[in-house]
Parts: sequence; structure tokens; C-alpha cells
Amino acid sequence: MEPDFFPSSDMWWGTLGTVRPFSNFQPDKDVKEIQEAVGKKDVVTLVRILTNRSNAQRQDIAKSFQEQTKQDLSAALKKVLSGDLEDLLLQLMMLPDQLEAHRLKGAMAGLGTDEETLLEILCTRSGKKLKEVSAVYRQVYKKELEKELKAETSGDFAKLVVALLNKEVSAGAVQRDVQALIASLSGKKAEAGPWINILTSRDSDHLDKVLMELELETGQMVDQMVEKRFSGDFRLGLRVLVQCIQNPEVYLAQRLVPMKTSLVQGIMLSHSEEDLLSIRAAFRRLSGSSLYSALQNHFKEEHLQALQAICRSED
Repeated sequence: MEPDFFPSSDMWWGTLGTVRPFSNFQPDKDVKEIQEAVGKKDVVTLVRILTNRSNAQRQDIAKSFQEQTKQDLSAALKKVLSGDLEDLLLQLMMLPDQLEAHRLKGAMAGLGTDEETLLEILCTRSGKKLKEVSAVYRQVYKKELEKELKAETSGDFAKLVVALLNKEVSAGAVQRDVQALIASLSGKKAEAGPWINILTSRDSDHLDKVLMELELETGQMVDQMVEKRFSGDFRLGLRVLVQCIQNPEVYLAQRLVPMKTSLVQGIMLSHSEEDLLSIRAAFRRLSGSSLYSALQNHFKEEHLQALQAICRSED
């Protein structure tokens, strides 16, 4: 069933999100249906309601549920859900900053670090947003995100990750930045410092110009320079950062192509109210298939229904 969206809203129509506020939203009515669905273990109803409400509306539902039942909605959902669908719906109930903190924590959990998920979030989010995520991380996990990142990384890669977390835009001259990057590659060993300093402290328009001019002056693509002159995790970090400066939706679409469950859920939820339409379009160009169809080929039952509701439609 097609969700009934607001027919017009300056705040939502014209944005590139796929999940928008549900018109005729009645949290008390939703709470009643959710209560009944939890009692009957009616997963289809839970999926239908929670995937067709905006995050702000889901928070209203959770608040009303708490007031009416004296229970936490996420705890109630856990009793009737399991596996990937449980993960998905519990993540839907998180505030946006909480979801990003949750994904960062997951990337550092257990043996080994998921460097690319760390980079994905740090490279695609603004400095202001990352400050908010850091505050939520501290509140939820009682640990400092910066310290955790430093403990999971080392060398120039650690410096890059910390610089990304703390990025603040400062003015710079395009030609001066280009020359500094060229000079950093002139020695026997490439210098990481200028790449970290410049690529984490300028706005995206400025960096687009810097990278274009760098390619014109050197006759090489930036990713080729990075590949030749750097190594290890730092090379990966620069490669991701450059992709996110040049075309973030293409980078995110590339992350979705293998259809790894944790990535599909994390990226789709994180971007569902911001720019998932752009990511969908990039996915189609990259893979030759719509994201909606690709989901159908890899997931099933209520989990598929939930993901397709967030995806919204075919391209």
C-alpha cells in the first residue's frame, strides 16, 4: 500500500529523502495498532507503521507508547522480532545521531576494525554533525569517540581519522593548496600532512576546485596519485575522502552494490530523510539495476518489505 504523504511541504518536497512525514499522523492510533501487533506478534503491521513514518514521528510514537503502556517501545519490539528485521526496526527507532554513533561503535566492536564504515561516516558528515554524534556517543557509551578512534587506528591513518572527526572549515587559496599537495609528492616519500590538513579543513566547493586543478597541473587523476604514493589504511582513507568530495552519492551507491546487510541497513536508514534518492540514481547508473529490484534479489519476507518501504519505489 502506498504511504499517504503530505501533498505539499517546503521542508520535505524538494528534498532528496525517500521517507517523509506521514499525513494524518495520529500517534495514539499508531500506538494502539502497535500494542495489538506486539500482542499478536503481527510483524507485518509493525513494519507497515514504522517504515512509513518520519524519524520525528517515530519518536512521538515511542513517547506516546511509553506514556500509555509504561513500557519502552524498543524493548517491546525486541520481544516479537529477531535477526536482521529486529536490527532494522530497532535502528529505525533511534534518533539520527544515535544511529551514526551506533554504526561507529559497531565498526570498532570485536576483533578487527571496519575502517571503511568509519571512513564512510566521517567523510560524508559535516563537522557540526560529527560534534553532535560525538556528544551522543559519550552519552550512550560513556566513552570519548576520539579516544576510541585513536585506540583502533595508528600512524597517519589515525591522524586523518581524528582530523575528519574534528573538521572545521577554514579559508584557503585554491592555487596555494594545489601547490602544497604537489610539493608533498615531490620527495622520495610522500608527505601525508598537507593532504590531511587541506582535505579536512576546506568546504566542498573549494576542494572540488583544488582536486580539478591538481589533476590539470599533474596530468594524473587524484586517485592514481593516491594509489601510487601512499599505502595501507591511509591510502584507503584518502581514496574514500577524495571520492566523497567528488561524488558522495556514487561512493555510497558503490557501498550498497554487494548488498551486505549491515551496510544496506546502515546507509539506507542514515540517508532515508536526506539524499537516498540521489544514492538510488547513482546505484542504477553503477549496477544497471534499480536499488528496489536489487533488494528483492537479496532479501525476503518482512525484512524485504521494510527495506523496500524505506527505498520507496522503483527507478
